Amino acid sequence: MKPLSSIFFLLFSILSIGQTKVKDTITRRANIGLIQNGNTVTYKPETPPLIPIAGAPKPSYSYLWELGDGHYSKEAEPKHVYKNKGTYTTRLAVTNNYDNGKPPATRPKKVAINDITDTNYKDIASIADQNGFAILKNCDPIPDQEMVVVVGYQNMENYVASGKLYLFYNEKQFKSNNFELVDFRTYANEREVKENTVASVNDLEDSNRYLASAENTFKAKKYRNTTTEEDLNASLLDANKTYHNVSVLEFDDANPGETRNVFYTFKTTPEMIKDTSATVTMRGIFVPNRSYKNHKIKNLEMEIVTSHDPNKMGSNGSFINYRLVRFKRVNFKTRFQNNGEGPARMIRLETDIPDMFDKKTFQVEDMYPKCPICPKGEEPTVSCLDTIIKQKQIFFTFKNIYLPGSEQKNVHEKDSTKGFVKYSMKFNEDFHKVKTRSRTAIIFDKNEPIITNYATTRFLPGISIGAKAGYNVYPDLEKSTSYFVGATISPFKSYRFYWQAEWINALNKYESGTTVVDQTVVNPNGVKQFQRTTTTTENKNVNWEVPVLLRYNINTYIGIGAGIQANFNISSEQIMNKKIESFEGGTDKIVIDTKTESNSVKSGFDNLKTGLLFDLTAGFARIGPSLGARYVINFEQNFNYFQFYGIWKF
Repeated sequence: MKPLSSIFFLLFSILSIGQTKVKDTITRRANIGLIQNGNTVTYKPETPPLIPIAGAPKPSYSYLWELGDGHYSKEAEPKHVYKNKGTYTTRLAVTNNYDNGKPPATRPKKVAINDITDTNYKDIASIADQNGFAILKNCDPIPDQEMVVVVGYQNMENYVASGKLYLFYNEKQFKSNNFELVDFRTYANEREVKENTVASVNDLEDSNRYLASAENTFKAKKYRNTTTEEDLNASLLDANKTYHNVSVLEFDDANPGETRNVFYTFKTTPEMIKDTSATVTMRGIFVPNRSYKNHKIKNLEMEIVTSHDPNKMGSNGSFINYRLVRFKRVNFKTRFQNNGEGPARMIRLETDIPDMFDKKTFQVEDMYPKCPICPKGEEPTVSCLDTIIKQKQIFFTFKNIYLPGSEQKNVHEKDSTKGFVKYSMKFNEDFHKVKTRSRTAIIFDKNEPIITNYATTRFLPGISIGAKAGYNVYPDLEKSTSYFVGATISPFKSYRFYWQAEWINALNKYESGTTVVDQTVVNPNGVKQFQRTTTTTENKNVNWEVPVLLRYNINTYIGIGAGIQANFNISSEQIMNKKIESFEGGTDKIVIDTKTESNSVKSGFDNLKTGLLFDLTAGFARIGPSLGARYVINFEQNFNYFQFYGIWKF
């Protein structure tokens, strides 16, 4: 039998192991497998088992292959024919969808092409459908993980051209940088150049013109898909005003119709914004010919995610300026993917609409599958998108469509199984400064609904400066007068609770007491006289009050508050006035002589008092004019007082 102490030690060890969280240090890895026949290579990924998420659809992997010669593929097992002999470095980025773990890490693999046995080589696919300029990503960003961005450009001129390629990232509207550029890879001798894109921006339009959170009043300008512009200087300055960082590449001798790809590896920073409904962007600018100012602009929109879920809702209203948002549109985007074994013919999105949005301003901005809006009052016989607006929801229904399933036979391109709806709305005329949340139920044909994450809108605190003036009433002081002016600072137009700090400069005057002394004195002539000495003490000071209070708006017109304050004199003066009256005889009937004496003592920065305050305002509680009353209770001495004032908050 074991000693009792050994048994206790064993039990303690078991409990310790059960209570200690062991950090998982195992990194999942995916390997690049291949079958090579001369210059034809068939790639096959070797991936670790997926970890299902309870209640989520079946997990799956998606892939982005970088084939080492400028080509890429999103197929699971791509087959590629290399044009020339040489050694190529193949890279693979694996994304784990609906998987409860990190994406598998991969290592590049070198492929040696020594013989050309297959001449069926195909050039990089044309991107003419995107106006010769495209930006894509392998996944949405997750904090502290890597992602790959591919920028493709095509010479759509009928001559050989040399130009530039800009990629701007890390928007200035966010407190911290969201991305770190780890590496970029070129395959057509593109070279990095340093270029100063900083210059005067006084004449520019709104640099955040495609964002609802833009703090400006310039005319909005949206970059939908790929746009062609002519004023390159303005576009570069505009992008520089919006983004912290830029990568600039120069390229030479692009043949007519030739397409090239550049691959960027970004690592999202730990400080990346954590709002999973927020939209972040990168912006590409493609200058086909360095001798001209014509250029193409394209924005890459990405939603912050915590896991790779193709069914997601996002909004660009994460940081909205409440002062300027009334006439701006907030964009929402719901993405979906058919993960079934067959095509979907009907997709229904049941989307929540917060009360503060005006559904009359609703409009569809974009969609996929591309189709017209369904005619009202008719049963459609062709593909279309039907929209039904209800009190608290909008229903989007794709009718008579064909969206392949990711598990469907002969479906190799995962992107073909995805779709989205992008729409926008304005706010109601009367809306409060509160956070909103909405999500979407996605229904494929007659299957059970898939519920997305919440998309949120938030308002920036903003700053409200107020001016106040009024009168202090000191019940315990004699003949007191006290006028003041001051300033306040608080969040702009807060809905309910908010903090407010103040600075008040008061001019005070009061008497601290009057003494009268009557006595009989003998004058120099030896005659007795009645004499009265009246001593009055008058106080004057310039007083500063610094209150900090927590306020609560009961409604639009009434607000209350409570807090603490410090109160001290900047300068003070105590004046002692003495009046000596001499009377004839032994009574105060006839004055024969009057003398006055005055003495003053000055000081500064003294008489610190602290206390509590309770406040009430009536008028326009959130912004504008109102009247207020306040009661201040001092801790150190019985020096309580009332304050009555008017205030105007801007």
